[in-house]
Amino acid sequence: MAPREAVVLAGGFGTRLRSEVADLPKPMAPVSGRPFLEYLLSKLESQGIDRVILSVGYRHEAIMQHFGDQWRNMSIEYFVEEEALGTGGGLVAAFGLVKGGSAFALNGDTLLHADFMALAQTFDDNQADLAMFVREIEDCGRYGRCELDGDRLTGFSEGRPDQAGCINAGVYLARTDLMRAIPNAAPFSFETDYLPQAVRDHRVHVTRTSADFIDIGVPDSFKLAQSFIPALGL
Repeated sequence: MAPREAVVLAGGFGTRLRSEVADLPKPMAPVSGRPFLEYLLSKLESQGIDRVILSVGYRHEAIMQHFGDQWRNMSIEYFVEEEALGTGGGLVAAFGLVKGGSAFALNGDTLLHADFMALAQTFDDNQADLAMFVREIEDCGRYGRCELDGDRLTGFSEGRPDQAGCINAGVYLARTDLMRAIPNAAPFSFETDYLPQAVRDHRVHVTRTSADFIDIGVPDSFKLAQSFIPALGL
């Protein structure tokens, strides 16, 4: 059975969006009149998620006042970062509030319009410790390239210009006990500090997707999001 919980990293400063957005946490940046985080939560609700843990930090009051402890049919809980923990620290801390044996995890400033149940199927079929979406693109030059053996993630390499391949799409499904066991003594990046180690020590599998994806973290993509995201019908 697919998990019904998700952890969302929603503590971003939004520094690169200052030219476009007022002093707000990045997930609250307005897209066509609504905070971006509303669209992300709508996506999660459409995938059967009914409990969300938001890892919040910068200007967290704005998020908590807007969403409260219930949004539509989803209950909302918060882990408040007293200091910046990085993507890894934020995820580990927030997984301390997860009730089930596994949960989805994703960034609060990106949206992947994929079928999360496909990721759950990969997770179950392979008895994985961690599963993640990878997106097939024609040019990996700007990104780290995922090295795969079938649907098993074996490592990462630097992408070369005009090299096709798969990149990390930023949506995960992880065992709760695995996440809680990660050492969390200092801020760290889940993507660059933890994942390379995880592929050596654990069963990490992927689901390939070509689903629509957007990251609102820079002005150009934020401007694109104003028409791109409403068209998804969330």
